[in-house]
Amino acid sequence: MYAISLGDDGAELRPLEPWHAEELLAHLDRGREFINEYVPFGSQATDVAGAREVLQRYAQMRADDTGSLHGLWLEGKLVGGVLFLNFDAESGNCEVGCWLEPAGTGRGLVTRAMRVLIDFAVERRGIQRVEWVASAGNTNSLNVARRLGFTRDGVRREAYPYRGVRHDLEVWSVLAREWRAAHARAAHNDH
Repeated sequence: MYAISLGDDGAELRPLEPWHAEELLAHLDRGREFINEYVPFGSQATDVAGAREVLQRYAQMRADDTGSLHGLWLEGKLVGGVLFLNFDAESGNCEVGCWLEPAGTGRGLVTRAMRVLIDFAVERRGIQRVEWVASAGNTNSLNVARRLGFTRDGVRREAYPYRGVRHDLEVWSVLAREWRAAHARAAHNDH
């Protein structure tokens, strides 16, 4: 229905909705091992019904204004996505997350898409604190947080049991005033 261009390489950010179930399943099947290395996103979606269930859960979050799912398409092919979790406009807090299949990595897709999401959260919804939580071993994810100007708040040691291992979770955040200041600096440097 609509798409936001993320640059001149054919990358687009679009809503990821229940009618995309078959496309999501194909994407998850292509990248399942890579996607699920640190997060179980879509791991239960092993058929079209399961994929639709994942998308329906996020559609309900969007309806409840507590979260939302956004797909990343590269040259017309779904290769990953970004999302809002724990979105709480009243308290001004939210969490962001992401996932990619291998074909989508190394292109800055998540960084570009996340700028759109965070701009929306801060400027349109009044979010004051955006949080990024990732396994300490997930250096790709943590590097995106770093590139976006997030600050490492701390580590929740062994807080995340996943695949038989208790992972440390790193908590990063960016505040609305920091986000705006970084944008002002970038705009100033462009002139």
